[in-house]
Amino acid sequence: MKLLWDTHTFLWFVAGSNEVSQKVRKTIETPSNEHFLSIASLWEISIKTALGKLDIKGRYESVINDVTDNDIQILPINFVHTVQQNQLPLHHRDPFDCMIVSQALTENMHIISRDKVFDEYLKNKPIKRIW
Repeated sequence: MKLLWDTHTFLWFVAGSNEVSQKVRKTIETPSNEHFLSIASLWEISIKTALGKLDIKGRYESVINDVTDNDIQILPINFVHTVQQNQLPLHHRDPFDCMIVSQALTENMHIISRDKVFDEYLKNKPIKRIW
């Protein structure tokens, strides 16, 4: 199963936070699953740490170690993702989340997120939000 992690899922998981549900931990730890993090999430983390709105362990540059240590692939943004985003209904105005859902829809990936707003985008779709 291909899994696209929401930004908070990545941050909480690498920090060992109890915010991550047992279901998500089990899903993440299933060896056959493939894990992806959107470059949009890394961009979001970069912006928020630079603005002082997000504290992470270490410097921003060390985030890549958390990505590689957890065998997560970085999913780049391509034109097809932006076409999908352009066609999304406006359930949500967060540009990072809109890109994550666009990538998940385009790439057929389930989203690991606590954010229930994704459910609005995924109605009647073959992919689901896991939490």
